[in-house]
Amino acid sequence: MGIEALADRIGHQFRDVDLLSCALTHRSHGAIHNERLEFLGDSVLNCAVALELYRRFPRLTEGELSRLRAHLVNQATLAAAARTLGLGEFLLLGEGELRSGGEQRPSILADALEAVVGAAFIDGGYEVALGVVRAMLADALAKVDPDTAGKDPKTSLQEYLQGRRIGLPRYGVIATRGMAHEQQFQVECVIAELDIRTLGEGGSRRSAEQHAARLAYERATRE
Repeated sequence: MGIEALADRIGHQFRDVDLLSCALTHRSHGAIHNERLEFLGDSVLNCAVALELYRRFPRLTEGELSRLRAHLVNQATLAAAARTLGLGEFLLLGEGELRSGGEQRPSILADALEAVVGAAFIDGGYEVALGVVRAMLADALAKVDPDTAGKDPKTSLQEYLQGRRIGLPRYGVIATRGMAHEQQFQVECVIAELDIRTLGEGGSRRSAEQHAARLAYERATRE
């Protein structure tokens, strides 16, 4: 599948398709990669999300808006949005990253999503980049709740379960991979009474637990 399919998904056909290709190229693939576009995209993304929240929640304070933005512009949320788009299937990775499943690694997915925003900004300007951000984060923006967003996912899940007299979740490390200085942890979160089991990943056990808890919370509140 060509990257034009991704352009359709994000709602912008690039005049310079090489920009999009570069945004999808990890540094392990070669000398020309997406890190500079990621740097730019990070700033554009923060600005775009701030504008969306400012417009959607006119009564929130600066601190509350900052909390919501931090909830949306973080590795877990961006990686989830990238998975929804199927971004991983378009990534250009070196052989080592391909063998280790880099196309599904949260850090790589989140960085690539930011790079795509940067590429859209260069190709079409701020309004185009704003449209791309809206498309890529549509689900997250639609679900954001000022009352709960930004809370620690494990805390939110625990409060939800306790309020319904459901037993607390159980967490366990399923796997670790990578060298000691850059290990990736895979942790499961099990809620037996709801028959929910989710898998989270992160650069530490804690971050992997938080990822698994967030996925479990989304499942529990949807079912």
